[in-house]
Amino acid sequence: MSELRLRGDLDAIPGYKPGKAAPQTETTGPVHKISSNENPYPPLPSVTAAIADELATINRYPETAATALTTELCARFGVEPVNVVLGSGSVEVVSQLMRATAGEGDEVLFAWRSFEAYPMLARAAGAVPVMVPLTADHRHDLDAMLAAITDRTRLILVCNPNNPTGTTVGDAELDRFLSQVPAHIVVVIDEAYVQFNDRADSPVGIEYFRRYPNVAVAHTFSKAYGLAGMRVGYAIAPEQLGFALRKVAIPFGVTNLAQTAAVASLAAEDELQERVDALVQERERVVTAFAAAGITVPESRGNFVWLPLGDTTAAVAELLEHHGLLVRPFPGEGLRATVAETEANDRLIALAPQIAALLAPVPVAG
Repeated sequence: MSELRLRGDLDAIPGYKPGKAAPQTETTGPVHKISSNENPYPPLPSVTAAIADELATINRYPETAATALTTELCARFGVEPVNVVLGSGSVEVVSQLMRATAGEGDEVLFAWRSFEAYPMLARAAGAVPVMVPLTADHRHDLDAMLAAITDRTRLILVCNPNNPTGTTVGDAELDRFLSQVPAHIVVVIDEAYVQFNDRADSPVGIEYFRRYPNVAVAHTFSKAYGLAGMRVGYAIAPEQLGFALRKVAIPFGVTNLAQTAAVASLAAEDELQERVDALVQERERVVTAFAAAGITVPESRGNFVWLPLGDTTAAVAELLEHHGLLVRPFPGEGLRATVAETEANDRLIALAPQIAALLAPVPVAG
C-alpha cells in the first residue's frame, strides 16, 4: 500500500500539548487540574439560563455576523463592526492573524517562552516562527525583538501578560517599541489575561489600536469570563486587516451558544469582576507563600504563577502530581500552575517547603 502524500513540513510543526486531565478515578483522592489556566468558578446562573434558552436553535447554523455580540463589543470599545472579528477562542483568532499576514517564508516574531501555540500556528500557516528569548527576569526583550525584525517579518505578537511566565510589558516601553516597528508590520497585543493584570502602568491594547494603524488586539472569553468550553474570542483590528481575517476565518466557527454566552457574560461583568478580584488575591497569596519559602517567582499578572525550576522541573511536577495537583511543566525550564480553587491553592502553598528542598543545592562531600 502506498503512503499518503502529506505536507512535507509537518514534522517541523510542534504539536500542542493540552494540560493533563484529572484521572477518572476516585482512588487517588481529590485531584485538581491546575494546568490549563481555566477559571475555577462555575458559570453564572444568568449565563447558563441564556445558553439553555438557545438550545432549541442548535439545529440551525450560527449567525456568521454575530450581530448581538458584535454590537456589544462595538459599544464597549467604541469601534465599528468592520473592526471586530470573532473566532473560536483567541487561539483561533491568532491563527487567523497569522494566516492573513504571513505565508511561505514570511516570519512571525514573538518572545519565547510565550504562548505554546504560537510556533505551531506559525508553521501551520507556512511561516517561519522567530522566537526571541525573554530577559533574565522572564520578560519580553523588546529591544532584541526590534533587532530581530527583517524584511520578511509580517507579524509581531506581544503577549501581555505573558503566558506562561505572567510577566508584563509597561506602557512606556510598549509605546517606544511600537514607535520603532515599521508601519507595514502588523503588531498584535494578545490580552488573553488582561482582566487579571493589575500593573499600575499597564498599557491598554485598544488605546494602541487607536494610536497606531498597524496594531490589533486579541481578547478571549475563556479566562476571566469562564467560557473556556464555549470557544469564543475576538480581534479588534484595522479595517483592512479585519477584511483579511474574515477571509481566513472558519465559517460558522463561533456557535450561537457561544455568542449567547458571551453576550450574557458581558452583561454580568460586575459579578464576574468579583471572581477576578478573588483570583488576584489568591494569586498574591500563592506568590507570597512561595517567596517566604525562598522560591523565586517572577512577577505574575495572570491567573497563574510561573516557577522557573530548570532541571528540577520534572521532579517538582511529579511531586505535585503525587499530591493531586496537575500542573503544566516545560521540561528543563519551569512549570506553570493555575490559581484555582482555594483548596488547590492551599495544597500548592503547603508543598512550597518541599519544592524549596528539591531546589536546594546538594552538599558536596568534603
